[in-house]
Amino acid sequence: MTNRDDEIDENELGAVTELEARFELLRKRSGFVLAPAVFLGIWFASFPTLSEQAHRLAAVMATTAVLWICESLPMPMTAMAAAAACIMLRIGTAKEVFSPFADFIMFLFIGSFILARSVFIHGLDKRFAYYVLSRVWVGARPGRILFGFGATTAFMSAWISNTATTAMMFAIGLSILAVFLRDGGGPRLDRRYATGLMLMTSFAASIGGLATPIGTPPNLIGLGLLKTSLVDPVTKQPTFDLSFFQWSLLGFPLVGLLFLFLFFYLHKLCPAGVAEIAGSAELLRSRRAALGGWTAGQRSTLVAALVTVALWVLPGGAFLVFGGGSPQYALVREVLNEGAVALVGAALLFLLPGDRDGRAMSWDEAAKIDWGIVFLYGGGFALGALADKTGLASAIGHGLVAWVPVHTPLAILIFSTTIAVLVSETTSNTASAQIIVPVIIPLAKAAGVDPVEPAMGAIFGASLGFMLPVSTPCNAIVYGSGLIPLTRMIRYGLLLDVAGIVVTVAVIRFGLPLVRG
Repeated sequence: MTNRDDEIDENELGAVTELEARFELLRKRSGFVLAPAVFLGIWFASFPTLSEQAHRLAAVMATTAVLWICESLPMPMTAMAAAAACIMLRIGTAKEVFSPFADFIMFLFIGSFILARSVFIHGLDKRFAYYVLSRVWVGARPGRILFGFGATTAFMSAWISNTATTAMMFAIGLSILAVFLRDGGGPRLDRRYATGLMLMTSFAASIGGLATPIGTPPNLIGLGLLKTSLVDPVTKQPTFDLSFFQWSLLGFPLVGLLFLFLFFYLHKLCPAGVAEIAGSAELLRSRRAALGGWTAGQRSTLVAALVTVALWVLPGGAFLVFGGGSPQYALVREVLNEGAVALVGAALLFLLPGDRDGRAMSWDEAAKIDWGIVFLYGGGFALGALADKTGLASAIGHGLVAWVPVHTPLAILIFSTTIAVLVSETTSNTASAQIIVPVIIPLAKAAGVDPVEPAMGAIFGASLGFMLPVSTPCNAIVYGSGLIPLTRMIRYGLLLDVAGIVVTVAVIRFGLPLVRG
């Protein structure tokens, strides 16, 4: 926001409390004590059923998990340090450890991040948001604004970073609230509505990321872990395959159901207290008009994005026409690999016209993508591959079966989804996926259950932590507005957590078999 008249006074905005700041500092510092203690404890412990390499890997993985939870070091650096430790401790060769860094999902990350970067720098996301919110059907009615605002947030979050989406929609939300949170001579809005709009910003962004594989890093991380863990023992080829189109067939219904639940309960619990919000429609229309006409960069970015999505979805069409086991489908899937398609879409940005140096994207801008997520995935993927190779994953699975009181497919699905949600409340969604999915897969195998369903439950569950400001960056952003009492975030977040577990389990249980054919 650039106009002070459209902002809420900074005195109205909350900051992190002293108690919360102390907790965060303690959490980060504790990792420097806990991590060495955990490493040494496991290193010198006796595990007669483990090979020497598996024993060493257990110490590295446990230490990595502690550092991820405490965030004592940047998570990408922890992942890369863990990969280096695996080589130096002779758990795996350099080729074995570093080969996951060349997996096609790494390039899917890079390509989609560059596309998302172009959407952001050219303001295509803001244009889309104001276009939807300024529609006549939205008008000045609080319920419609809440619905349109949340639906826009969820849809954008399916394609670009949840955090970036939240940051942009947060600014737009504050602009809307600024119209009537001050004395304006008319009826003042119930402050609970402001809480609802801010929570909608964060919660809808986190939910929307589930719709597509590129919506949020845990999705791709989970898919990569499944592919590296489910391999034919003879051909050494992955036995698990879920295309962009197949994921979306599962993800969009899940997002739709969760969003409708989120809207109805926020609309009920956070009433506006007025029939219409005077001035909101005019504000949104004026903001849209202020964007001016479409720029060359926006047009080119839209073309590149549409081409990329079309190529991602095309294998789904082949699946429907020829069937999942046909050679035609296999050929299309091989040629239109998601990583290759993402790079093609990104390359188009350097060819199509734009407003900066004559092209839609420059390398200086492209280099500003979140490389940390790429390295984090590579390190986590390497640990997962080594856990399978050394037999550690199998040992963990059989060990968990002995004390986890769940053995049926449905029970393990509920267990994995719930555990992932609980872990994501205290650490990042990405770390939650990295920690939980590699444990759930061997657990399911040891119990004689197909690990795909519980692993998918853990992947989705990793993005369903809503209760605390520290649960996700999205929550932290909106909590800083000072418009969300902590007790309400906990209550409303817990309600969404429970609904998320129920809906996720139902969608996976009934939808995944249909999607996989």
